[in-house]
Amino acid sequence: MGTVRAVPNFKLKMKSEEYKSFAFEGGKEMVSATMVKELREKTGAGMMDCKKVLTETDGDMEKAIELLRERGIAKAAKKSDRIAAEGVVTAYVSEDGKVGSVVEINSETDFVGKNEEFRAFASDVAEQIALKAPTSVEELLAQKSIKDETKTVEEVLTGKIATIGEKLTIRRFERFESNGLVEKYIHGDGKIGVLVELENGDSELARDICMQIAAAKPEYLDRASVPAERVEKEMEILKVQAMNEGKPAEIAEKMVQGRIGKFYGEICLTEQDFVKDPDMKVSKLVESKGAKIVRFARFEKGEGIEKKEENFAEEVMNQLK
Repeated sequence: MGTVRAVPNFKLKMKSEEYKSFAFEGGKEMVSATMVKELREKTGAGMMDCKKVLTETDGDMEKAIELLRERGIAKAAKKSDRIAAEGVVTAYVSEDGKVGSVVEINSETDFVGKNEEFRAFASDVAEQIALKAPTSVEELLAQKSIKDETKTVEEVLTGKIATIGEKLTIRRFERFESNGLVEKYIHGDGKIGVLVELENGDSELARDICMQIAAAKPEYLDRASVPAERVEKEMEILKVQAMNEGKPAEIAEKMVQGRIGKFYGEICLTEQDFVKDPDMKVSKLVESKGAKIVRFARFEKGEGIEKKEENFAEEVMNQLK
């Protein structure tokens, strides 16, 4: 029989005996409290349900989420990680509305994310992207700065790191150039940034679409944009859900066809209910204006980045050593 080792200090509030049962079984590490905590945050399912499916799937987070959904336990199976990084998302659109960009620049702390010098630098980078059309972050960093041609963007960034005193990184950007209209929207003082391109639309419609994207968080433009494997996987999950409700296979198939529309309505922009008028789909709104949505980009600050949790006691001990 294996021995039970000490369990690290997790923020998940459980008694020490519960920690042991979650983290170790017979001396073999099975499912850690951290994994259970992460699955709970992603799905809203109960602690014991999360432990059970993680054990059944040998700790595979994606398979555990699917299993919870199949059993109708998950409240919200979020595919992306929780937001954790600091910094700002900002955007730039030319005066004629033909060129625009959105960029995410990260800092270590929220304090720096609100720093005026940092935010001014971010705005300069957004303008640089729109005007100089780099195709990658590496190409952007190598360009001469539009604000100081004696330095590259990377050299300007290095200077900001030196004066501000934190690690700063240009993480990602998108740039649109159009014969139609490009519009931007920044929400939450730089928490979310949206860029959208329209054909035959006006600025009011473009603004409404931007706010829709910020609020409803679509992943794709329309049904045709959704990868086939994503649809197939969702249909499999919906079928298992229906059969778990006691429905025979042929009835389950019909239920899947009825429910898949809701799936599209959640992840496709044109299929979503318009936030200002839930009785109207976004597609109908755009059609009524004689316009067309060409593409969009939505950045959420820190999306997909796991923030380091500081252990100050451990830090002090390391310094003493």
